[in-house]
Amino acid sequence: MYCASRYFAPHCGIDEDPVTGSAHCTIIPYWAAKLGKDSLHARQVSARGGDLWCRLAGDRVLISGYATLYMTGEILEQ
Repeated sequence: MYCASRYFAPHCGIDEDPVTGSAHCTIIPYWAAKLGKDSLHARQVSARGGDLWCRLAGDRVLISGYATLYMTGEILEQ
């Protein structure tokens, strides 16, 4: 069993976010309470999509899954 989601934020220039960890910090506590479970498999069903494995740990949501590196950077001290 898993929960399915989609995330749209056109006001921020995001037609549809492929996988949104921050949104699941709200979704997981809701479904964990409804289903009486601490661990859930979440599937974001966007065109690119992705799976998240989430665990409710007190007032935090622990999230794991696969990621794709799309940018690297360096912070320089002044």
